[in-house]
Amino acid sequence: MDKSGEAYWKAVLTLIAQVLAVWFFVSFGCGILFADALNSMSIGGYPLGFWFAQQGSMYVFVILIFVYGKLMNNLDVKFDVHEE
Repeated sequence: MDKSGEAYWKAVLTLIAQVLAVWFFVSFGCGILFADALNSMSIGGYPLGFWFAQQGSMYVFVILIFVYGKLMNNLDVKFDVHEE
């Protein structure tokens, strides 16, 4: 594999690691680990920790799909491996 291919895959794996880190923080961190601290605030009458565990993480996951798609497209264009 040439240097360009190695750089491309390094960038792809870095992006995937970043998206997974956000996913982990929101689902496990906000929904479980920090739930007690977040429960001092509320959204729509529900404690924030509970809201993240039940709904907030799903919203973030859907947003992550679109963000990943956009950033992956930018990487493809940068490394000239995009589709026409």
